[in-house]
Amino acid sequence: MPDKAPRLSLIISVYNRPEVLRFMLAALERQAFREFEVIIADDGSGPEVKEVVEKARTVQSYPINHLWHEDAGWRKNKILNHGIRASRSDYLVFIDGDCLPAQKFLLDHWTEKERKKVLLGRRVEMSERWAESLTMEKIASGKFESIGAAEIMDGMRGKALRLEDGIRVGSRWIRKLLPRQATGILGSNFSLHKEDIVAINGFDETYDGPGHGEDSDIQYRLGLIGVTGKSLRNAGIQFHVYHPFTRTSEKSARRFEEVKKSCEPRCKIGLEEL
Repeated sequence: MPDKAPRLSLIISVYNRPEVLRFMLAALERQAFREFEVIIADDGSGPEVKEVVEKARTVQSYPINHLWHEDAGWRKNKILNHGIRASRSDYLVFIDGDCLPAQKFLLDHWTEKERKKVLLGRRVEMSERWAESLTMEKIASGKFESIGAAEIMDGMRGKALRLEDGIRVGSRWIRKLLPRQATGILGSNFSLHKEDIVAINGFDETYDGPGHGEDSDIQYRLGLIGVTGKSLRNAGIQFHVYHPFTRTSEKSARRFEEVKKSCEPRCKIGLEEL
């Protein structure tokens, strides 16, 4: 008898960094919302990531589907589309493999979902010191979510960013009163009904570098079919594990300008090749 279909699919985009992925998969074991599957959309990582996944399958209680294709340059959008096709639920949450979800990350995405809405989450940027201090004990206990004196000092020095986005406000009414509302999709923290991303033909695979293709492009096309953003700031909390800044691809920026001129909601090369 096949496993019961999950209510939510978490699609994790991954490219190497196996130790951080190990932390993330452990953090998912703490989730307050339990009816989920994990789909790892792997853009050509080395064998170390596969080893982490195989180990996680033996110790974690949730199902893991590892999708991989050969490393042939930046093809994140292509593997994300594979993840959408493989998903078994009608609601999709997207996260990057170098982000750590807080305990109520999935619960917030699930309880706040609405028809014709894409949820716009945010993330805390860990400092290098903070990231290097992570251990499996801190992940398992939830201590990694705590923002203490050292983290505040890192923030004051500009080493850690957006610490205020790590403060969860449980009441949606209070969140609506807060002056800082998220307005744009962050590729590492958004969710929506599968039917909506299918309607725009998924991620545009003609992007070949980071920036725009995995977030701005999606939001623009969704807007053309009447799917609007809903802020999830101060809920759906996640922490981005430090790495050197990734420069946005200029070619991707030019591609996005072309998309906006076309006013076409469906990309030509995505879930289907039109």
